[in-house]
Amino acid sequence: MTRETGARPADEIVRVGRLLYGRKYVVAAEGNLSVRLDEDRFQITPTGVCKGELEVETLVVMNRNGVVDGDARPSSEWRLHAEIYRRRTDVHAVCHAHPSFATAFACAHRALSTALLPEALLLLGNEVRLAPYATPGTPDVPASLSDLNDHEPALLLANHGVVTFAVDLDGAYALMETVERLAEITLYAERLGGGVELSRREWARIRDVHPE
Repeated sequence: MTRETGARPADEIVRVGRLLYGRKYVVAAEGNLSVRLDEDRFQITPTGVCKGELEVETLVVMNRNGVVDGDARPSSEWRLHAEIYRRRTDVHAVCHAHPSFATAFACAHRALSTALLPEALLLLGNEVRLAPYATPGTPDVPASLSDLNDHEPALLLANHGVVTFAVDLDGAYALMETVERLAEITLYAERLGGGVELSRREWARIRDVHPE
C-alpha cells in the first residue's frame, strides 16, 4: 500500500492501521495511532476498533487535556500520545503496537541493544530502552515516560508493547518495523550462542558514513 501525496492525517492513520494489522503487529482492537494537528490537538484512533478496519469517520480529534471534538471515544491510551506530544515538540506522529518479538523483550524486562545491526543503530540510537510497567489506559502510562529524552525515537513498554514516534506516521511505522526486526534478530542470535555486537569504533564509522 503506497502513500498518497498530500494525504490527510486521517487517511494516513487508516492506511498505517491496515499495515500494522497486516503485519500482525496488532490483533483484535490492540494498538493505537495518532497524528498531531496543531500545537494542542491531535487525531487518534478510537477505542475498541480493529486497526485493520479503521474508517476516517471513526477517528477522534482531541486536545492534550482529553477534550474530544464530537461524541466518539478515543483510545484508552490517549494520555500516552498526549504526553509524548507535550514532551517532544519535534514529534508529529505516534505509533503504539504489540509486535511479537519486541513485546517478548518488553515482557522479559529487557532493553534492546542496537549494536547488532547498523540500520538499527542509525535509526534507533544506542539502545531501545525499557519504560517501567504501568497499568494500560491509566495516567500511570504517561508517568512511566518521565525520563524520555530528547532524541530517542522508540521505547519498550514493560509487559505491554512498543511505542515509536517521528515527524510523520510513515516514519513512526518504519521505526516499529525496525524495532521488531532488531528484536527478532537478537533472539535468533542468542539461540546461536549470542550476537557479536559492533565495537564503538565501528559505531563511529557507521555514523561518519551515514550522518543524519
